Amino acid sequence: MSVKAIDHVEWYVNDLERSVARLRHEFGFHVMGPHRGTGGRSMLLRHGQIMLVLTGAAAPGHPAAEFVRRHGDGVATIAFRTGDVQRAFERAVAAGARPIAAPASGTAVVSGFGDVTHRLVERADPAPARADDDGLLTALDHVAVCLPAGQLDETVRFYGDAFGLRQVFDERIEVNGQAMLSKVVQNGTGTVTFTLIEPDPSLEPGQIDEFLRAHGGAGVQHLAFRTEDIVGAVRTLAGRGVGFLTAPPGYYHALPVRLGAVSKPVGELAGLHVLADRDRWGELFQIFTRSVHERHTFFMELIERQGARTFGSSNIRALYEGLGGEHAAMRLPS
Repeated sequence: MSVKAIDHVEWYVNDLERSVARLRHEFGFHVMGPHRGTGGRSMLLRHGQIMLVLTGAAAPGHPAAEFVRRHGDGVATIAFRTGDVQRAFERAVAAGARPIAAPASGTAVVSGFGDVTHRLVERADPAPARADDDGLLTALDHVAVCLPAGQLDETVRFYGDAFGLRQVFDERIEVNGQAMLSKVVQNGTGTVTFTLIEPDPSLEPGQIDEFLRAHGGAGVQHLAFRTEDIVGAVRTLAGRGVGFLTAPPGYYHALPVRLGAVSKPVGELAGLHVLADRDRWGELFQIFTRSVHERHTFFMELIERQGARTFGSSNIRALYEGLGGEHAAMRLPS
C-alpha cells in the first residue's frame, strides 16, 4: 500500500507567533486554528491544498526545543495520508522505519530521514479550498531533501519499501569542480514527491555539504509550492515583502537558444527573474525565495507546470554555471 498524499507538513519553530504572521502576511496562508495532538503550541495554516502545522515548544523538554537547538526552525514531520494507518504503519516498520507512536485514533508516527519523522494519517481527502483563498498557491509540488554522501541509494530503497514511492528521475550535476547526485521518488499518482540530493565526495565540497554542516545533518532544504500563475504569484508575493533570488542577464539571453520559444514572454520572465525549462511533456517555470532562515538552510520555491513532469535539469545546470555568491542557494536542485 503506497501513501495517498502529503496530508500536512509540521515545522518546529522558535517564535510561533512571528512565523505564523509571516506566512499569513507574505504567502497568504489562512490560520485555521490551534492544532491538537502535537503536545506543543501548534497552529494549523492552509493555502489551497497546502496544510502547514507550526509548532513551538510548550516547555523546554518538548521535542521542538531540541530540534530547533540542533537545526534551527525547520520541517520536523511530513505527514502521509493513507487509507489504512495500521497496514501503513506495519509496512513502514517492516521496511526499517523506527516506530515512534503506534496506531491510535487514526494516526501513527515512524522515523524518516535525519531527525524528520512521518505521521501516518487515516482520513478522507481534505475539504475544498476556502472561498476567500487568493488562489496563488495550489498544492505542495515536492519536498527537497539533503542527505549525507553515501545515503542516497539506501534512502531511495527505504522510501520504496516503506511507503511505496518509486524512483522516477535521477541526475548527476557537475560544475566548477563540485557535483551532486539527485534522485526523485514519487507515489503512483504524483501527489507525493521527494527530491533526494547528496554531494559527490570525490570532488570539492559544495553547497550540499554546506547545508549538511549548517543544518546538522540530513534535512529538508526547501518546499516547492505549485502555482497556476507564477508571474502573478511572484508579483503579488514580492509586493508583500517576499524576497526572490535573481538571475544574471546572460541567463535570459541564452534562454531562446536553449529552449526555443516558450509560452511566456522572455522579457516578462527576465523582469521577475522567473526561470524556465522544458522536458518532453511540457514546460515549467520556477523561482526560489531568498532564505530568511537564521542558518540560511531553508527556503521556498514557486513552480508552475505546463505539462512538465521533471525538475528543471537544464535550468539548474545553467544556473550552476552563471550564478555565485549571494545566489548560491538558487543553484541547488529543485
